Amino acid sequence: MTNGRFATALHILTLLAKQEPELLSSAYIAGSININPVLVRKEIRNLQNHGLILSKEGKNGGSTLAKPSTKILLSDIYQAVRPTTLLGRSNTPNPACPIGKQINTHIESLYSSAEEALIQQLGSQTLADFTNRFS
Repeated sequence: MTNGRFATALHILTLLAKQEPELLSSAYIAGSININPVLVRKEIRNLQNHGLILSKEGKNGGSTLAKPSTKILLSDIYQAVRPTTLLGRSNTPNPACPIGKQINTHIESLYSSAEEALIQQLGSQTLADFTNRFS
């Protein structure tokens, strides 16, 4: 992946899983990840839109998991933050070149196969499986 959204989302969800049923503030989560709370709130909204997090605003607010960590697959998290391209952008080749006129089709096929394998691997683990690695 060319960005850190999956790692950020996984960090957020791991914290929430470990602290269940406590509501965690975006400031607390940001402190753990060592990023700006605004970025955490943006990712929380995205994860909330994908049904992975519940949030409560206000003085006693915070976030928690929307469902048990045993029901959240790592592939669900990836799908929620998935980049437009897994391995990067395609080229803009010369269409008169015998390789150039076909390269993007073959690159897209390669990228698709790689992403399918990644999603399959991530789909074999739950957030609970990942969270259990932490003491």
